[in-house]
Amino acid sequence: MAEAVNNDKRLKDNGKVQLNQELGLLSSVGIIVGSIIGSGIFISPIGVLSNTGSIGLSLVVWTSCGIISTLGALAFAELGTSIPKSGAEYAYLYEAFGSLPAFVFAWVKIFANRPSSQAVVCLTFSEYALSPFFDACGPPLLIKKLLAASVLALLGAINCYDVKAVAKIQVVFTGLKLLALSIIIMGGVVHLSKGNLEYFDNAFSGSTDDPSKIALAFYSGFWAFGGWNYLNLATEEVKDPTRTLPRAIWISLPLVTIFYLLTNISYFAVISKTELLASTTTGVLWGNKVLGVASILIPISVAVSTFGAANGTTFVTSRVAYAAARNGHMPKVLSMINVKRRTPLPSIILSVTLSILMLIPGDIFSLISFLSFTSWLFIGGSMLALLVLRWTRPTLHRPFKVPLVIPIIMVAVTLFLVITPITKEPKIEFLYAILFVIVGLLLYIPFVCCRHRWNHNFLDKFTVIVQLVMESTAPYEFNK
Repeated sequence: MAEAVNNDKRLKDNGKVQLNQELGLLSSVGIIVGSIIGSGIFISPIGVLSNTGSIGLSLVVWTSCGIISTLGALAFAELGTSIPKSGAEYAYLYEAFGSLPAFVFAWVKIFANRPSSQAVVCLTFSEYALSPFFDACGPPLLIKKLLAASVLALLGAINCYDVKAVAKIQVVFTGLKLLALSIIIMGGVVHLSKGNLEYFDNAFSGSTDDPSKIALAFYSGFWAFGGWNYLNLATEEVKDPTRTLPRAIWISLPLVTIFYLLTNISYFAVISKTELLASTTTGVLWGNKVLGVASILIPISVAVSTFGAANGTTFVTSRVAYAAARNGHMPKVLSMINVKRRTPLPSIILSVTLSILMLIPGDIFSLISFLSFTSWLFIGGSMLALLVLRWTRPTLHRPFKVPLVIPIIMVAVTLFLVITPITKEPKIEFLYAILFVIVGLLLYIPFVCCRHRWNHNFLDKFTVIVQLVMESTAPYEFNK
């Protein structure tokens, strides 16, 4: 009864269904930090070290990734406060360059990038959650995939139920994962205080000078920092976004950078370069060497960390489909909102379903290459959008404004990360990414330009059925 009264009050407040502003500063920090700290810090040290060739250069790459991610997040703070729409890159590309690049972004993110990201995170959760119950060979791949699919289904249900519940879970799990990293950091401090500095001797010995290798090292590092722009995907659900968005970024990115750098120092203090490169579960190996019988805490902590990251990613992923559907770039049904829970049920169900399908390949590192390449294509496009909007719309209200040098630096970084690996060391994953973008360009013609020529009877009937089953409606169609 109380729930019904509360739902009725929500409708009376504005006369129509819309996504509520439920995210305050703490919840926003939880979304950013909780989405960033997930599987990456436990997987990427291997990728960074293998490509840099030395501990010293690895730490330089990790520090640089933190600084560059902070600069990118600040640029996104300007975009998010001047264009306060959900969808992040989608909204910014649409405002600056029009419909086509926005559609391509939505196509890649909805059907490849975000589902792949979720698959990677949940596979990592399964790896660590199951590792205490299996020998050194690890759990069978099928069991890992089944557990990952179950986690995705659970998170989808939570996200469908209530945004407040998602925010509370995110804050709690963010605290737990910071505690987990603190354990690793303190273990490293104790180890170093005993004079165990041998792994840092000649720290830069073996460093690569190959630009393509360095770019791939940055890919792995940026994968660990992935999520710094996630709050922008849900801008419309942030309370007072002109103040909350920049503050959340200023708190979150320096915090994560410090934790990541100290965690890597702890890894390198305890684990030799050879041991680290031979490991698939860096955190577990560290725990076995430092914590002894208490080492089971590490896989549990990592599982908690990745679960929290998956929760945050599930929340923001669906907002891309929701934003694109409002502009006619996706089926209208994906813009529907449940009239009771105020959550975009159809888009959440779509994103979870696609993520489960992405579990089929299961090769984490090949997915990382694909994810990083496509992500930086659109991040660079968003930085260009900021520069273009400064020129074409100089009077646009900008509550938060960054120096122009920041987006210029980000464009240069994007060009390096996108062009160097292709020219120096091409991989099949890059070809897949380019082909996927080309497919999006081709699909734009029939599904956007010529959609008015279609017979929409079937799609309209399907939309009505989904509305009835999910008790959903478009926010601009519902009147009390």
